[in-house]
Amino acid sequence: MSILGNFVWSIADQLRGVYRPHQYGGVILPFTILRRLDCLLEPTRDDVRCLAETFDGGALDVQVKRKTGLTFYNTSQYDFARLLEDPAGLRANLIDYISRFSGNIDVFERFGFEAEINKLDEKNRLYLIVSKFADVDLHPDTVPNAAMGDLYEHLIYKFAEASNEEAGEHYTPRDAIRLMVDLLFAEENETLLEPGTIRTIYDPTGGTGGMLSVAEERLLERNPQARLRLYGQEINDQSYAICKSDMIGKGQDVGNIRLGDTLADDKFFDKTFDFCMSNPPYGVDWKASEASVKEERKKDGPNGRFGPGLPPVSDGQMLFLTHLAHKMRPAHEGGGRAGIVLNGSPLFNGAAESGPSEIRRWLLENDLVDVIIALPTDIFFNTGISTYIWILDNAKRAERRGKVQLIDASDMWTRRRKSLGSKRREIDTAAREQIVKLYDSFTETKSCKILKNSHFGYWTITIDRPLRLNFSASRAGDLDSKALSKAFGKSADPAPFLAALAGMGEQTYLSQDEFIEALRDEFREAGLKLTPAQYRHLATALGEPDESAEIVTDSKGNPEPDVSKRDTENVPFYYDGNTIGDVNRNETVKKYFEAEVAPHVPDAWIDTKKTKVGYEIPFARLFYTYNPPRPLAEIDRDLEEQIAKIMGLLREVEA
Repeated sequence: MSILGNFVWSIADQLRGVYRPHQYGGVILPFTILRRLDCLLEPTRDDVRCLAETFDGGALDVQVKRKTGLTFYNTSQYDFARLLEDPAGLRANLIDYISRFSGNIDVFERFGFEAEINKLDEKNRLYLIVSKFADVDLHPDTVPNAAMGDLYEHLIYKFAEASNEEAGEHYTPRDAIRLMVDLLFAEENETLLEPGTIRTIYDPTGGTGGMLSVAEERLLERNPQARLRLYGQEINDQSYAICKSDMIGKGQDVGNIRLGDTLADDKFFDKTFDFCMSNPPYGVDWKASEASVKEERKKDGPNGRFGPGLPPVSDGQMLFLTHLAHKMRPAHEGGGRAGIVLNGSPLFNGAAESGPSEIRRWLLENDLVDVIIALPTDIFFNTGISTYIWILDNAKRAERRGKVQLIDASDMWTRRRKSLGSKRREIDTAAREQIVKLYDSFTETKSCKILKNSHFGYWTITIDRPLRLNFSASRAGDLDSKALSKAFGKSADPAPFLAALAGMGEQTYLSQDEFIEALRDEFREAGLKLTPAQYRHLATALGEPDESAEIVTDSKGNPEPDVSKRDTENVPFYYDGNTIGDVNRNETVKKYFEAEVAPHVPDAWIDTKKTKVGYEIPFARLFYTYNPPRPLAEIDRDLEEQIAKIMGLLREVEA
């Protein structure tokens, strides 16, 4: 395919001087689509022209499908060959040709194609470009659907490369998609082989259609009599146009490929699917969708697709995660499965009860996470970072219920002979089969962990230590207006109080009660009064930290916390082997505190009102293997050997 791709891209050489390199794609891509459609329509062109003489509009749509089996058509008298017969009228005839496609072919307007045709004609390049594409045979008999998808993606990569864009923003490597598809299909291996099987699959970040295409290919490889109906939504105009064109060639219903922002406007709001898959952008903000997302969450409540929680606006990955969870066919209708590629952030980002933690909590407590696979690094075109496939399932088999399988496939790869951007490695057939086998076996190994959902939960407890202050009236001159207002009241004149404080001298008190009593005596003599709460506010304002001082208490005699020493601890649900559940939370937390905290800070306590529930998936920590350092004796021996070599060389030089 790279040969055909390079040949098609070489046509861009004719654009030099008229276009800059980063503009080539705006011409090459729509012409490639047009040539593919031209080749697809060739066998039925005469039939359609005859039908168009009798029918129009919706009636023509029905008649064309009945006669040809196609869901699209073109009623123009032109094709690439006839266009070239009239060089003088080429511009007008070509515009007429693209305007005569059926209404469901809206791909060319996404490229602003008519403007490009006018520019090419003005610069005397139009005939040359059309003639070059006329020589490219893109008929399905020559270039099958799978190869055509590869061609589109090759051109997208070349376009992105010339534009200094990230190619990975446009499509996902086929090896990663094949792995995800095989994992999605793994639980339906037998039913997918039944004759006449029909399934649906959906990609909310459709891109150029690569994921949908691979899913169809993989199913047809197993069962040529099966039918996979493809659905997708894409926000980028040009990617949408390519995706739709690719679906046309596959005989799919092009109305199932829709343009729009999935987060702000779900074009399939009334549908769920057997399978869902997505590779959303990593670390990309969702500010443009923020108002719509928050409005929908407010309207739909906790049961809506964004009900579990919202991640930071700086990264929208987890919004697609919850979106897919809601697009799976309900369990009572047979259930659905979803696969999504994410970076490492959604595994652990966010503190307890933050948006990301609440999303994980919802997924795990509803038993939706089936397996998470750590992929090798350097398998994507635009990033070498660690990535993970999450597989969701809302109708797990009995042995998988209440559990999550983790597979470390980070070392299951082969090196590419030639790098493509950041892609230096690939998941070959052997590696893919190894990963799927680990999944199917559902047995713990060095590369596979199986854990209860509750294993990922924890309580964040707040640890406080007592406040210890010494007190001195001599610090009154340093009090700001806020402290004065709090101690003496907003309407009171602080001057008499400050004068009384000045008469107390430099004495330092280590006891809060003794200092307050001294204040009362001084103010009584001056004819001044404060409430008990005001005395405490004033004492605190005149205090400084002092570990040798007594503990500061509130009005009920309880220790006041020292905010500067406040700390938090995460207590795993499974700590010390305790049974998990809210009913024994206090017991578990108490055991943790007594074993892990109290021995180090005996005066500490837990502020139970601040305890929060959190969930995280510490993937790397779970697979970490400790490698002890080399023994010192071995290191010393190596050093002595090297020193001996160096000394020998020095003696040779001196000799």
